[in-house]
Amino acid sequence: MPGRGAWVHETHACVDAALRRRAFVRALRVSGPLDTQTFEKRLNGYGNKVNGSK
Repeated sequence: MPGRGAWVHETHACVDAALRRRAFVRALRVSGPLDTQTFEKRLNGYGNKVNGSK
């Protein structure tokens, strides 16, 4: 919905903590489980760019 969002640092530790605490579910007011594949793909791509690895 417009105006809703959640911010998190692009680190595995921060995302893991947010998922463990269900912060995204509360912030986005989602009922049910949250699909985390998008987070994982984004973090994996971000890590490769920062570290210069492939």
